[in-house]
Amino acid sequence: MKGMMSYDLMETIRNTNEWMGASARAMASYPVWGLTPHPMFKLLSAWGRVTERSFARMVIKPDWGIRSIPGADGRDHTVEVETLLDKPFGSLVHFKVQGRAPMARRVLLVAPMSGHYATLLRSTVASLLPDCEVYVTDWHNARDIPVSEGKFDIEDYTLYLVDFMRFLGSDINVIAVCQPAPLTLAATAYLAEADPAAQPRTLTLIGGPIDPDAAATEVTDFGRRVTMGQLEQLVIQRVGFKYKGAGRMVYPGLMQLASFISMNMEKHADAFQKKIVAEAKGEGSERDHHNVFYDEYLSVMDMTAEFYLSTVERIFKGLEIAQNRFTIEGKRVDIGKITSVAVHTVEGGHDDISAPGQCVAALKLLTGLPEAKKAQHLEPGAGHYGIFAGSSWRKNIRPLILEFIDANAPEAPKGSRKPPVRAA
Repeated sequence: MKGMMSYDLMETIRNTNEWMGASARAMASYPVWGLTPHPMFKLLSAWGRVTERSFARMVIKPDWGIRSIPGADGRDHTVEVETLLDKPFGSLVHFKVQGRAPMARRVLLVAPMSGHYATLLRSTVASLLPDCEVYVTDWHNARDIPVSEGKFDIEDYTLYLVDFMRFLGSDINVIAVCQPAPLTLAATAYLAEADPAAQPRTLTLIGGPIDPDAAATEVTDFGRRVTMGQLEQLVIQRVGFKYKGAGRMVYPGLMQLASFISMNMEKHADAFQKKIVAEAKGEGSERDHHNVFYDEYLSVMDMTAEFYLSTVERIFKGLEIAQNRFTIEGKRVDIGKITSVAVHTVEGGHDDISAPGQCVAALKLLTGLPEAKKAQHLEPGAGHYGIFAGSSWRKNIRPLILEFIDANAPEAPKGSRKPPVRAA
């Protein structure tokens, strides 16, 4: 019960801050204060608006917000998000472009399960849609999954990826963004031995911790300083009474958000200070850069305790992927079994979460893959988010990945492949 009370206490604090913001906004916005104009009222109202919005976003799942894309025929085509496979802990979704023939390039984006929703990849999806058939792993918030659905750790996560790849077929091009990179590599190796015909055509790993020891960051240092017992005691809680997953052990998204913010506290404080001043001056807008970024950044989801703890223990502390010792249900998954999947790694020169060296380490593990099927790219000046969103992605990384996919594609067959349909 103590864990549930702790979880509900966090939600109470969040709710109280949202209420305080709403109250301040309402009180400072009364017309009567116009009789005694003072900057304090405008600042208080602005603080209230920003505070209310910020704390409200923390429990809202963002919408994909991709309504349409321009087509080669000069028309705008509407986009429908359809669920192809729906599992308790995650779904496989497809961005269906209405009125457009299936594209030859078929891409599966493996979204991170690290505290944010898959919508973190919204701009990545939007940039790929004009040229690709896009599928995404849409992970579910652990607080909404009943305890009766059982556990979900990194082995289960890997097997989910195996199922998704099998469903999409061997002509899929997989792009794993950040956290899932090592487990996507393991899923590919699992298929290489268990079901070679279901392997993806290409695998692109973007800024993932394949070998956390290759380059130290604040994330890897934290993993070394804290024991598993301390970690479980400090951050694991039971979902409170408000949600369907009541009683489930989780690593709360609010706690992960606090960790994210603490890594760049001065930067975030400055951003909010400037936003409040802009709102007080009447210069703020609904879709300005601040709101667009923080509406997504502040929207967080819980992870199952077993997934979070097994990630820290086996990927970061145990280095099971880095040392090619990862097992599923007691059986070793040998990365050296990958012999035909072209693999490309992408790193950011200023990545402070998965520093350069961590992701490219995957290529050394691919002992059975010809060098001609390996590629790597280091994007100078790009931070962690810049390697899958922003100008570095748009101008340099996205074109390189599309070229890599095309370079490893067979000759175009007569007629396009029909995409898989939703499972019954």
